[in-house]
Amino acid sequence: WDWSDIIELDYSQRGTREYMARAMRYWVAEVGIDGYRCDVAGFVPLDFWEQVRRELDAIKPVFMLAEWESRDLHAASFDMTYAWSWWDYMHKIARGETDVGTLHVHYSWNQNFFPDDALRMTFVSNHDKNSWEATEFEAFGAALDNTIALSVIGEGMPLIYNGQEAGNPRRLAFFERDPIAWREHPQGDLYRSLLALKKRTSALWNGHWGARMVHVPNRVPKQVLSFTRGNDRDGVFAVFNFSDKPVTVRFDGDLHFGRYSDFADGQPVAVDADSEFALGPWQRRILVR
Repeated sequence: WDWSDIIELDYSQRGTREYMARAMRYWVAEVGIDGYRCDVAGFVPLDFWEQVRRELDAIKPVFMLAEWESRDLHAASFDMTYAWSWWDYMHKIARGETDVGTLHVHYSWNQNFFPDDALRMTFVSNHDKNSWEATEFEAFGAALDNTIALSVIGEGMPLIYNGQEAGNPRRLAFFERDPIAWREHPQGDLYRSLLALKKRTSALWNGHWGARMVHVPNRVPKQVLSFTRGNDRDGVFAVFNFSDKPVTVRFDGDLHFGRYSDFADGQPVAVDADSEFALGPWQRRILVR
């Protein structure tokens, strides 16, 4: 259909709603697509999304992603929403405008406000951020690798935007053809290793299939984020220095005790009450159980 025709119509009109619903049913029933990413989903009435989701699932189960950040969209219409606030917090941390405490606010809000099965899409870049604001290198600087790692092993489903796996350094043109220079790049290697870890570690799976992040208190809470994600089968203990200063980290409690292998080199690591980690600026330790 002609998208310009749709945006000129009033969404509240019954004919427009059926026109859009019929078009969405067509692509699922006749073409076999698996779902939709719905642009600016919060500008469309919620009851429309709930109606059309029922109609699509009657054809076959679909996956629905809303370009919006709202709890109510998860009730009966969307599987996943954009974690815009996560990107904002990470950007401010990278620029030294706030500290790790804001991440505790985000993850607590995410756990207590959203349904247990709500998927939140964590992203380091996307088409809007890249074209209109900054590349991931401009946005996160030395904090980039830490931000990528947290987007994958923390709660949330990570997005890899076009060209990130090739270390694309440019802001891509939004409405024009703008080819990416595909190449091997350390950022691609980082994503490959992290996604392999996520796939083989059930505690890192998405939504209710995985495990919640559990905060492990540490002695430098403004600089360091430390947490576990674990179940009866496997898990991780992760420690991120989100500052431009070296730190030596000690921990409180016993939630993190255990025997692990270091994600970086596979070496065995035993963690107990006497354990401490020395981390350089923007460094991390990911230990795998």
